[in-house]
Amino acid sequence: MGFGVSGSTAIIFLGVLIATGTLYTAASNASENVLEAQDADAERALERTNTDIEVTNATYDAGNLTVNLTNVGSETLSVSETTLLVDNAYVDVPSANATVDGDAATDLWYAGENLSLVVDADPTPARVKVVTGSGVAATEVVS
Repeated sequence: MGFGVSGSTAIIFLGVLIATGTLYTAASNASENVLEAQDADAERALERTNTDIEVTNATYDAGNLTVNLTNVGSETLSVSETTLLVDNAYVDVPSANATVDGDAATDLWYAGENLSLVVDADPTPARVKVVTGSGVAATEVVS
């Protein structure tokens, strides 16, 4: 056996070593990404489980629709991530018209606190739906 066979064998082993290292790195990164995604999904599921809202009342008076809600879950919610649908149509609620226990400056809606949303509505709406940032919703008929 000459140098040609030994050199070829060394090159093949070196190639296998490099390929194995690359494969391990790629597999390790992919596995880590999957685990992070599973953890994030479990965290979102726990948040949805701990989130619950209740529409106290929805009243219409002279062009103004007032929707009062209570955070009856244990999760702190964001007012800016709360969505109001009136008769299945999205309604933009100005931040000045969204108050948590009378405070329009806060964006946090803690457990047990009440959120009041006031919007212009014409004609008289039939029902409202409020959806939190995590996707938990509550529906009420407008009186």
